[in-house]
Order: sequence, then C-alpha cells, then structure tokens
Amino acid sequence: MTRDIYMDHGATTPLKEEVLQEMLPYLKEIHGNPSSLHRFGREPRKALEKARERVASALGAEPEEIYFTSGGTEANNLAIQGVARALASRGRHIITSAVEHHAALDAVEYLGSNGFEVTFLPVDEYGMVDPEEVSSAINDGTILVTIMTANNEVGTLQPVEEIGRICRAKGVYFHTDAVQAIGHIPFNMEQMPIDMLSLSAHKFYGPKGVGALYVRRKTRVHKLQFGGGQERKLRPGTENVAGIVGLGKAIELVTANVEEKSRNLSRLRDRLVEGLLELPDVRLNGHPTRRLPGNVNVSVFYVEGESLLLSLDMKGIAASSGSACTSGSLEPSHVLMAIGLDHQAAQGSLRFTLGEGNTEEEVDYTTEAMREVVERLRKMSSVYKK
Repeated sequence: MTRDIYMDHGATTPLKEEVLQEMLPYLKEIHGNPSSLHRFGREPRKALEKARERVASALGAEPEEIYFTSGGTEANNLAIQGVARALASRGRHIITSAVEHHAALDAVEYLGSNGFEVTFLPVDEYGMVDPEEVSSAINDGTILVTIMTANNEVGTLQPVEEIGRICRAKGVYFHTDAVQAIGHIPFNMEQMPIDMLSLSAHKFYGPKGVGALYVRRKTRVHKLQFGGGQERKLRPGTENVAGIVGLGKAIELVTANVEEKSRNLSRLRDRLVEGLLELPDVRLNGHPTRRLPGNVNVSVFYVEGESLLLSLDMKGIAASSGSACTSGSLEPSHVLMAIGLDHQAAQGSLRFTLGEGNTEEEVDYTTEAMREVVERLRKMSSVYKK
C-alpha cells in the first residue's frame, strides 16, 4: 500500500479547513473592492481590518503596525529596500548574516551593488550568529541589521532579542525574517526589540500568495511600488481579500497554545533525530537544541541528496534537499556551506520538516525507510567504504 507521509512543512503547509471556510465567501459572494465606498466595498474592508486585528493580536502588536503583502519575499524586500531608500541620506551600511533566506540575502546583495556597504556576518558550526559580532560590525553609517529568527534549512533559532537590544541601544533598525518561526515560538512585539518582522501565511496552514510585514510605529520605510493608497500608502495595489482573511484566521489558529504545540512537535522531532542518527555516517545539521520544533536536517555521507529524495518519494515520504526555493539547484546550499560542510556533505543533506498532522508511527516508518534506502544507495556508491 502506498504511503502518504508529508514531511515538508518548511516548504509549505496544507490549508486548514477552518481557514478555507472563512475564505470562501470572499472568493465569490463578497466580491467588492475594499477601496470602494459603497456597500459592496464596505464588507470586504471590514474583513481586511478584522484580519489586521487578528495578526496584530497574534504578534502582540497594534493593527496599524501590520501591512499586508504578497508573501514573505515581498515583506523582506519592503523592509530591507524600504529602509535603505528612506535612510540613504543618513547612512548606507547594512548588516546581515551568511545564512539568510535568498529573499533577504539577494535584496541586500542588490543594495551592495548599488552604492551600499554590506557586512555579511559568519555563523558558527550550528548556523548561529554571535551578537557580539553584530555589535562590533555596527558603525556610524549603519542603518539596518536584518537577521532571521529561524533558519529555513537547518532550523537554528537566532538570538534575535539580544541582537535587537544591541541595535536599539545603538539607534539602528532591526528587521527579522520570521517566516519559519510563526506558530512555533511566541512573539510579543510590544516587549521584543524588533522594528520590522516578515511572515507568510502558507507556512502556517494559510493560503499561498499572502503575507505581512510588521512595522513598529515611527519606523521609516519607503514604499517600493507606486499606485493607489492601499495599506496606508506603503504597499499600493488592490488587496487580496480572500487571502488576507485566510491569513488572519490561520495565524489566530496556529498561535493558540503555541507552547504546547511546540512541545509536542519537538518530541516527534527528537524521535526522528534519534532514529536517523542510529544510521552510520549521518550528521545532524543546525543547533542540537536551539532549533525549530519540527526541523530535522541531516547529512547522509556517501549518498546524494537527490537520490535520497527520489527513493523516499517512492516510499510515499515527502522531504526536501534544503529550502524549497533552492531545492532544484545543483549548487550546494549556501547555508550548509556557511556552517562548514564540504560539497559532498552538503549535497548529501536532507531536510524533514514536521507539522501538526505527523504521527509517531510516521516518524518510525520514515526512520526504517531511510535505513533501507541508505543501505541500498551506499551499496551502489563507488566512494563508500564499510
């Protein structure tokens, strides 16, 4: 019997039924433009503001600090390039890390090729940024530090509160890409020293193509697009009402009892890690404890990651060879290279990301499937020696 085991929640999550049901009326019956003044526009406008309140409540923020976007990529670009445009006359230095998602990394690199000075901080063997290195890198021209909350590939949780405190003490804006972290760790923006935060609905059981950027009051961000006056003129364009409604419902659901959910998911994660590390020549990537509850990234030596993926797929198990945005690339992950892996170990890496639907039985099946697949592939390997 063919199995159907989904362990790629870091790439995207299934849409929850409760989220879909709230979205459906705005895909058909409630079709007005929320910018219209007549009654057909007033109901979708009301739905937008309800979703904004839900996102704000989930983050411990104020509704006017939430701006809807098309996803995490746009939110990252709006934060990074928006601050660069707004503060270019004050300074042109931006700090980031070597392990950011390409949505942030490429935005910073673009600025670096257009007159800005960029510092790419190294990470340790676990993918962790040293806050002291952040502090040392800040100079009189620094306008922004952008460090992700949780790494999308190896799952390492960064010390964002400590970094945020450093930035605040030195008068520098701090942005964090929290796309992978929402629904796994609690946020309270009223207390956390974070000026901007990016999120994306499809990472926490919401729809694809919609996200949000939290912008603390009085933070200066310049718009990147030009058009209407939507989202208080920061992000023009007719809003994706159904998607935003889904985002609001999804974040409300996923952040309820987040600590208990994280404990349960961590227990499954640790069970999978324990089983995989029983296999010979397998290494866990990322921090052993300071990591996302559902993230398991391993290097399987003497085996190619693509062969592992295809073999697991034939057994009904969905995983990935890194982040979803780079899994089609033949180049080794920049994250795995940054933590010190060589090309062979990086190419033989696999990422399992567990979610709410996974079970102990699925974890045990996956461990046994990995044992069979790895043994078979190593027998065919010209470099593997017993």
